Amino acid sequence: MTPEDLFYTKDHEWIRIAGDTGTVGITHYAQDTLGEVVYIELPKAGDKFQSHQTFGSIESVKAVSELLIPLGGEVIEANSALKASPETVNSDPYGAGWLIRVQLQPGIDRSTLLSAADYNKFLAGQG
Repeated sequence: MTPEDLFYTKDHEWIRIAGDTGTVGITHYAQDTLGEVVYIELPKAGDKFQSHQTFGSIESVKAVSELLIPLGGEVIEANSALKASPETVNSDPYGAGWLIRVQLQPGIDRSTLLSAADYNKFLAGQG
């Protein structure tokens, strides 16, 4: 349930880095904890964020949670399909349920990100 090709945060977001862009989403653990997702508020292309800054929110039948960007950058795309089908985050959090794509800031510090193994250890300590 924790893809090896992604990096993770202790806030349960993930980022897939390809060159100087990153695709961001929430983890399986996050969507499972939230329950059925009913609404997602995402930024628009051109919005800029610093690492770990709030970039949107996700609402489920249980709660509303802030979304924190793992690495700073400029939004180049938001997943518009989630407006009509926010529950995609529940069914495919690492695929079609991605949230935003960002142009990463040059030289950004990635040391705060967790590998899949480290994220799994972090989750094991949560219980």
